[in-house]
Amino acid sequence: MVFSSYIFVFVFLPLTLAAYYLAPQRLRHLLLASLSYVFYGWWNPAFVLLMLFSTLVDYGCGLVVGEPGPRTRRHRAALTVSIVTNLGLLGFFKYFNFGLENYNVLVSALGADHLQWETFFRVTLPLGISFYTFQSMSYTIDIYRGQARPLSNIIDFACYVALFPQLVAGPIVRFREVSDQLRSREHTVAKFARGVSFVACGMAKKVMLANPAGKIADTCFEAGALHVIDAWYGLVAYAFQIYFDFSGYSDMAVGLGLMLGFVFPKNFDSPYRARSITEFWQRWHLSLSFFLRDYLYLPLGGNRKGRLRTYVNLMTVMLLGGLWHGASWNFIIWGGIHGAMLAFERSRGKTSLYRRLPATAATAVTFAIVCLAWVFFRAPTLAVALGYLAALVGLAPTPPESALVGGLLYQPYYALTLVVAALVVWTAPQTWNFTRTLTPLRAAWCLVLLGISVSLMASQTFNPFIYFIF
Repeated sequence: MVFSSYIFVFVFLPLTLAAYYLAPQRLRHLLLASLSYVFYGWWNPAFVLLMLFSTLVDYGCGLVVGEPGPRTRRHRAALTVSIVTNLGLLGFFKYFNFGLENYNVLVSALGADHLQWETFFRVTLPLGISFYTFQSMSYTIDIYRGQARPLSNIIDFACYVALFPQLVAGPIVRFREVSDQLRSREHTVAKFARGVSFVACGMAKKVMLANPAGKIADTCFEAGALHVIDAWYGLVAYAFQIYFDFSGYSDMAVGLGLMLGFVFPKNFDSPYRARSITEFWQRWHLSLSFFLRDYLYLPLGGNRKGRLRTYVNLMTVMLLGGLWHGASWNFIIWGGIHGAMLAFERSRGKTSLYRRLPATAATAVTFAIVCLAWVFFRAPTLAVALGYLAALVGLAPTPPESALVGGLLYQPYYALTLVVAALVVWTAPQTWNFTRTLTPLRAAWCLVLLGISVSLMASQTFNPFIYFIF
């Protein structure tokens, strides 16, 4: 089930809200957890069992880790079980096929075809496993570090892990960010109204901007042969698609949380306005950036063990961040590009190129670097990515029939979509700020956006959020 579907907007969400507010307070978390399992199991009910297993393991480990007194071997063992279980689930379901394929390629290259491992099955990736395993794991880590108290009621913890607004595509809500809210939170008309406005803005981003931009990007990346201008046109379209798709989902998740009384963290801060790659990662997918910083970069030593170790740590974090997005060498290369740029910018310090450029130029250069890295993120294979990069610099073959692609790309509707997308990216206020004070005019504007978005859903083919596959 996706947020931008009629069954969610007109059936699941109204019934959930009605049941939630009619239920006694003591039963609300049980109700939310149960309905979240229905939401998650809509695609494949078997995956609910996997999430329940992770929930039970981390709840039990949290009870042990939360035992008072100095840290002992028992505490550390429980923490280790939690981390190993979650990473083990993530590693098996997400990387088994990738590891098997690369192993077979390696032994074949070494002339040892007889060592190839043929298996009759392939592992299906459960939706959202990258997100809920990180959240569940943060529970035991935060308790071990003394940053949160364990929950006494397993229903409350199950509600935290399975909560449907951010279950399958984030934001990654760390336990310490909502631990107090799971015990007690405020429900107000103002909070609910702001939540509706968040949902309206997020829906508009997805349906009105991300989906049309995605049509352009899909056409270009599947064309096989492109002229330079067409290639850049498609790449910018993909940059807009992934931003509005993911930030739109995050807006809707935050809004749905507010409608249920939860305040989730901000996940995007106008990332394409960044003036360096370092600043980009201070604005893009903040919940993942903070998770990797607090649970990986800092434990590795951060920037406290010398310059060389800092660069190694940055590269390690970004390579693993790329691999987290998907089991593909393309994602690893994407992470490596960002890691190399972060290390380069750190090494240059105040003499960095960005500090010598006017603000607009620095933003343009940063956006171009981000776009070039998106090629690897979007392309299905390394060969396609390299071919697309060649097209961007005019080195790809362009047979006469490639000119036909322009007839699909430059339709007024698609061109206007990209213009509007650019205006929103670089001039419009963020949803977070726009909804902070809801005047009657702003509320009316949000309702208009919601109405148009819901109407447009009927004319668009099924198009799930990009980050569902991660």
